[in-house]
Amino acid sequence: MPVSSRNWGVALAATLVAAITLLPVVVVLGDALTAGWQFAADYLLRPRIGVLLSHTGMLVAVTVPASLVIGTLAAWLVERTTLPGAGLWRVLLLMPLAVPAFVSAYAWITVAPSMTGFAGAALVTTLAYSPFVFLPAAALLRALDPGDEEVARSLGLSPAAAVFRTVLPRLRPALSGGALLVALHLLAEYGVLEMMRFQTFTTAIMQRYAIGFSDSSGSLLATVLIGLCLLALTIEVVARGRRRVAKVGSGSQRRAVRVPLGRWTVPSLLFLAVVVGLSVVVPVVTVIRWLFALDSFAALGSDPVRVTLTTFALALLGGLAAIIAAVPGAWLLNRYHSPLTMLLERVTFLSSALPGVVVGLALVTVSVHWARPLYQTVTLVIVAYAILFLPRAMVSLRSGLAAAPPELTEAARSLGLRGPAVFARVVLPLIAPSAMSGFVLVALAVSTELTATLLLAPTGTDTLALAFWREASQLDYAAAAPYAAIMIAFSVPLTLLLRRQILEES
Repeated sequence: MPVSSRNWGVALAATLVAAITLLPVVVVLGDALTAGWQFAADYLLRPRIGVLLSHTGMLVAVTVPASLVIGTLAAWLVERTTLPGAGLWRVLLLMPLAVPAFVSAYAWITVAPSMTGFAGAALVTTLAYSPFVFLPAAALLRALDPGDEEVARSLGLSPAAAVFRTVLPRLRPALSGGALLVALHLLAEYGVLEMMRFQTFTTAIMQRYAIGFSDSSGSLLATVLIGLCLLALTIEVVARGRRRVAKVGSGSQRRAVRVPLGRWTVPSLLFLAVVVGLSVVVPVVTVIRWLFALDSFAALGSDPVRVTLTTFALALLGGLAAIIAAVPGAWLLNRYHSPLTMLLERVTFLSSALPGVVVGLALVTVSVHWARPLYQTVTLVIVAYAILFLPRAMVSLRSGLAAAPPELTEAARSLGLRGPAVFARVVLPLIAPSAMSGFVLVALAVSTELTATLLLAPTGTDTLALAFWREASQLDYAAAAPYAAIMIAFSVPLTLLLRRQILEES
């Protein structure tokens, strides 16, 4: 469907956002092209590149399916079964978002120093990223009309068969979006993989830029990541499909009858307890243990209060910027699905697959050459956060819009509402829970971002993540513990807001 003339402003805004997010990709490709085709071919065809590609592929091939299984099964147990204490489990299953992934890695290597390499990396990333699947799946399960499932069961299908035939296909937008977030985070992950000593393209890129001898080599590695991102985006488009989720009418507000677990109650509780124990209890207990091992807070390298306030301010600004930037593209894709609107949304995902150091260096190049007043300003840091974490906001908004029937906006226009009034009066209340979810997901990511902040923040700016990484990289785990504890405490209220998003989607 072509974009109507009344939405040309939205299309222009979406195009501008897409252009800004493409800046790092353009800079990376430009740097890579300066190396020359012969050098690029020789460099990228080395056996080392094959090893990095296999490592990255193995991690994605294990973590994404594992996150899908854990997140989907947990969401179904909590939202559609007679699971005891479902409300408590809903909170606990979101708690891994309150524990930064590199803090989990720090905890695991201090508890089990031998757990490094692929096994450790796959374990930590699966535990840390499965909430990206659980959150949209749980929200959509509560919002879906149970009518189709009830009809299937009335025709003789078992509860499990009815779910597979009627519910899972309608969960495709949420599951594919969650899987895409997991894949993109894996492509750009640095902290966990560095701590686990598992080499991927991201860690190799960081090493090249740290050496500083050849920016072209780092850019060539980054082009491979861009290619992998394009592959992930293509797979997600196919997996998502175009099946309609929204329904107009009172049936969409009816609660589904919960499936009795019966003899599966104990195994289900055990499964959830293991997931929560490994992803939350182990890191939190380890951080507390290291806190008690700290001799004095006076010996810390950074003032915890100052870095906490700085982190809070950057998280707030970054979350707002990403949500505002995501609205035009998500709206166009939902209301005017076409190759052009899909392209505008897809390009916003490309830079998110790049490590923060690549995006940071690209923005440094752009600001120094063409926008000098932005160099070493908070504005440039916020732009970097919006570029890096826009997919979190986009996936959340897309899920919310999928459950907001377009017919309601048409009805509002027939009653005399126009332009922004339709969005404010009809659409915004419907997508507000999803927008809040996207804001929280971005804010959580900003509060733990490392490399882009280090490169772009004004001189003297320090955050909890930077302070933690500085101490942990020196193997001073006791000195790193206070910053890890504050990051967890800072993230808990944000994570609890995600629980409200699940409830308000229904």
